[in-house]
Amino acid sequence: MQLPLTPAVFHVLLALSGGEMHGYAIMQDVEAMTGWQMRAGTLYGALARMGRRGWIEEIQTDDYRRRPYALTAAGRLELVRHLSLLDVITKTGHKRIARRGTTRRRT
Repeated sequence: MQLPLTPAVFHVLLALSGGEMHGYAIMQDVEAMTGWQMRAGTLYGALARMGRRGWIEEIQTDDYRRRPYALTAAGRLELVRHLSLLDVITKTGHKRIARRGTTRRRT
């Protein structure tokens, strides 16, 4: 069984599922979704790992300052796999909470 994605990789895949984005736009999208301010080093480290795995690709442009990235078919598949895993985890958690109700404090 493959381990869940790191938060950085997960959020970048989720951001890119909406279309091509350059690094700063990815960081803004992640912050808008989660409130988490991703640092540039975290972003570009995640982009490098995802590129090596074939989950994203860099789009060639004439503007060297803004390099857009796009999700590949393999990246979309990995995102769907992870979202499905999170769905199972979330549903299990909700069922367990509903079944247990509120807990009493032991004194």
